[in-house]
Parts: sequence; C-alpha cells; structure tokens
Amino acid sequence: MKNTHPGILMLLVLSSSVALAQTSIPSTPVTVDCSNGQSLNRTLAKLNTIFPTTVFVKGTCTEYVQVLGFDHLTIRGESGATLAQPSTVGGNFLNAVLLIESSRSIIVEGLNIQADPATGTGIGIGHGSTDVRLRNLKIQGGGEGIIIFEGSQVSLAHVVGLDSGYTPLGIYDSSDVHVEHCSFNNPTGAQWHAGIDLGSSHLTIYDTTIRNMQIGINAAAGSIVDVQSFTTYFLPGGPTDVIIDSPAGTNFDGVDLSGGSSLNVLGAKFAINQPGQPWGGTTAGILVSDRSVLSSVNANLVISGSHGQGILVENNSHATLAGASVTGSGHGGLVLGNLSSIDVSPGNGNLLTLIGGNAVDLYCDSNSTITGSSNFAGVPTSQCASVLPVEVALP
Repeated sequence: MKNTHPGILMLLVLSSSVALAQTSIPSTPVTVDCSNGQSLNRTLAKLNTIFPTTVFVKGTCTEYVQVLGFDHLTIRGESGATLAQPSTVGGNFLNAVLLIESSRSIIVEGLNIQADPATGTGIGIGHGSTDVRLRNLKIQGGGEGIIIFEGSQVSLAHVVGLDSGYTPLGIYDSSDVHVEHCSFNNPTGAQWHAGIDLGSSHLTIYDTTIRNMQIGINAAAGSIVDVQSFTTYFLPGGPTDVIIDSPAGTNFDGVDLSGGSSLNVLGAKFAINQPGQPWGGTTAGILVSDRSVLSSVNANLVISGSHGQGILVENNSHATLAGASVTGSGHGGLVLGNLSSIDVSPGNGNLLTLIGGNAVDLYCDSNSTITGSSNFAGVPTSQCASVLPVEVALP
C-alpha cells in the first residue's frame, strides 16, 4: 500500500466506524411522557445524533421541538400523543412546533400537531434534510401546516391537514416531495387558501383529496407536478385518484400553473369538480399561464361542472390532451389567449377527448391555435378561428 497520511487514515477509520454504527446497532428506544412533565425537546437535545433512536411520545407536549443534524431518528406518538404550540412565540425562526433541519432518515408518525394559524407552523423541514417520512399525522392550524424548503426530500402518507392559515403544505427551494393517501381540507371554504403551494420544486402525488381551497394546487417559478401512482410506501392496488373539489363554492382555480411550471397527469386519475367562479375571468379548472405547460395522457384528466373556464391556457403557454374530459363549464371549455396552443392527441386505444356541454366548448383569440381537433369526441361548439383537424407535422 502507498504511504497514507495519518490524518487521512484516522478519517477513514472514523468514517467506517460511523457507517458500522448506523448499520449494525439496533434502534435505541426512549420514552417521553409529557403528561408527567417530561420534555421531548430536552430529551432530543441529550441524544447522540448519529445513532439510530426511536422516541415514543405520550401525552401532550406543549413546546417547540427541534430535530437538528439527526441521522436515523424515529419519533412515534402513542395513542392521543400531541405536539402543541406554546402560547409564547419565538421558538425558532419559523415558530414551527416541530422543526427538522440538516437531518437524514427521519420518521415522524402517529402524532397530532397543533399550531396557531396566524403565528406558527406545524412542521418545518429544511436545510437539505433527506429521507424524511411523515406518517399518520393530523396537523391542525399553522400559517403553513407543513413547510418544506432548501432542497429537502420528504414523503407524506396518511397525513391530514386542517384549518391552516394559508396552506396545509408548502414546498419551496428545489425541494422534492411525494404525497400519497392524504387529505387537505379547509372546512369552511373561507379565503384565502391553497391546498398545496409550490415554488421552484417538484411534487409527485396520488390518492389525495384537496377540498375547499381557493387554489387547489398553486405551482410557480418552474415547479413540476406529477399526478402519478408510485410505490415508495404502500404497494399498488389501492385507490389512486387525486381529487380537487369545493362544495363550499369558494374555489378560484383547481390548479394554477405560472412562471414556466408544468403539470403532468400520468398514471393516476385527476378529477377537478366544480372549480372556478360564475364571473369567469381567469377562474378555471386548470389555469396555465406565463410559459407553463399542461400534459395529460391516458384519459386521466376529468374536469366537470366548472363555474368559470374548464382549461384556460394563456401568455405563451401550451397544453397537450389525450383522452381528457372537460364538460359542463359555465364559460369556456378550452380557452386560449396570447400566443398559446392546445394539441389534442388520441389516448390509449384511440380514446377521444370529450369537450362538451360548456357554454362555449372552444374559444381562442387570433394569436392562438388548437390542433388535432379530429381527436375530439362529437362536434364541440367553437369560437376559435384557428382550429386544425390534424396535429402539425414537424419538419
């Protein structure tokens, strides 16, 4: 062997020791009973952050809890366990009841988390945290029920978000999030709320219901939303539908794509029921604007009974539809403006796209185009001068 600097050799030994500790030492159990005056935050502060540990939580912990720099930590609530925001603010820079930063392989499950919708956050996850798994949680309140930021990677399953001040789930700063089997609800429909809010980030979602939000999914600044079933937590075979609805009638847009963002409706059904407002405008099932892109394949996109537009594509944006359905809109079904386009392709098995029963099925200005109209089911009503029966051939 070539000569090795003693410092480098020691670093290799330490790295091997840490890796061995993480893979061969079983998780150490710790119990925190907040009903008997114990503190989850004080307990975490005393733990070795590199050894796998499972912390069982009992009772109601009224405190700001911080998970900083942990590797392989599980926080598991026993029946009725709750983390609640203290009456005093200033626990951390987000006022998060649970703040996870610079951590890896973290599981949080079986807890009720309560935060003030005006002054607090339920869970904050940031500073490049990875493999963070939120399981079987009920999060009530918080200006943002969950906020994920600074390139973090998080998976949510069986998470219920209620009564947030703005959004139950915010995803920002090049973060990547998987959402499955979740429910985000604004019970009264009061303004102003977004079911999921994204900025410069990626979301994969299936089997989730978003209810009574002014914007169901708000994606900005180059964000990507994929409606697609996946198997990171549960095996396939169960429900996969993503549903956005507003029985309260206060929705403006089911999905709002802006700033070069994209929505890809892939291997799961995406149903948007009764979105928009009676005055129309830019309220719609899906609003695609400012260089954004909508792509729907395999007959998985269904927009029904919009009070406003069905799909509105504007400001140099584009949509591709294959076997989609947009019906019963109080204004336009497919609406285009300002150098935008929609291409209609045949779906699997040559399934046609159904655009019908809208006040006007097709509407576009003089600078926008619909191609592939031969792939429409029936004969949609049209107020669009530029409708081409076939898709434009590439040179």
